[in-house]
Amino acid sequence: MVRGLDALTSLTLKHVRERWWNDAFGEFLEQALKPRPGKRILDVGCGVGTAEISFARLQVSQLRLFGVDMLLERVREARDRVRGINARAGFASADAGRLPFVDGAFDCTFCVAVLQHLRDVPMALAEMARVTCEGGLILAVEPDNAARYWYSSIPSGMEAFELGRRFLTALALARGEAPATAIGPALPGLFSAAGITPLSVDLFPVSSSHVGSHPAAVWKARAEAIERAISMAPNDSLRRLGSDFAAAVARYGRDATEAGPAFVEIQNAMLFASLGQRPDSA
Repeated sequence: MVRGLDALTSLTLKHVRERWWNDAFGEFLEQALKPRPGKRILDVGCGVGTAEISFARLQVSQLRLFGVDMLLERVREARDRVRGINARAGFASADAGRLPFVDGAFDCTFCVAVLQHLRDVPMALAEMARVTCEGGLILAVEPDNAARYWYSSIPSGMEAFELGRRFLTALALARGEAPATAIGPALPGLFSAAGITPLSVDLFPVSSSHVGSHPAAVWKARAEAIERAISMAPNDSLRRLGSDFAAAVARYGRDATEAGPAFVEIQNAMLFASLGQRPDSA
C-alpha cells in the first residue's frame, strides 16, 4: 500500500515520512479523524504541513486546523505551503511534552511518526489526552523500527545490510538518539497508561520489491546518504565503520549490476495506527 522505504541506508522510519505519505494514507487519516464543520484538530509534530494541506483540500467549512512542531523552520515552511493554497490553519513551534493549549481545546489530536523521536512518550501522550476534549479522538501512527525486513538475492547485499545496521545503530547512539524501538505495536498499552481508551489498530506495510538491478540513480542516492551519515560521525572509529559500509554498498551495486535480471531485493517495515478516545469524566 505505502512505498518508499530504503532500509539499507535508513535505520528507522524517522526520516522518510514524506516518502510513504501518499493519497491512500491521507484518506485513512480523514476516515479516522472525520473532519467536520466546526471541528478543532491538532497535529502534533506537523512537519511541513502535509496533513493540514490534505485536510484543507476537503474544503470543509469552519474546520479549524492547528499544527505544532519542535523545528521552527518546519513550522515556517508549513505556514508558507498552506498559505500557498489559501487554506486556513495555524502553526506554532512547541514541544510535544508541553503543549501550549488549555485542557480540552481540540476535538481530535493526532501525531504521525513523532513519538518514535521522543524519550518521554508517556508525557507526550498524557499531553495529547489533556488537550483533547472528553469523548474526543486521539490517533498515533508509529512504526516498529526494531523489525525491518531485508532480503537480497546476492550475498554482498545481506552483508552490506548487516554492516549498515551496525554503523547506523552506533551512529544513532553516539549522537544521543534513541535506539530503534518497537513503539508501534506498543501503542494500545501506552494509550491505556495515559488514560486513553484504545479503539482500533490499523496496519500499513511500508514495502518495496525490485527485480533486476536498480538504476544508477538509486546507487548514487545510497552512496550520498551514506556520505551524509559519515559526515555526522563524531569520531574516527565510527567514520572508519561508515567507510566500510560505503565500500560494501559499492560492492553490492557492482554485484547487482552483474547479476542483471537474476537480482532481487525486498524490504518491508510496518506502521501501526492506533486510534483511541479520551473517556468522559462521568
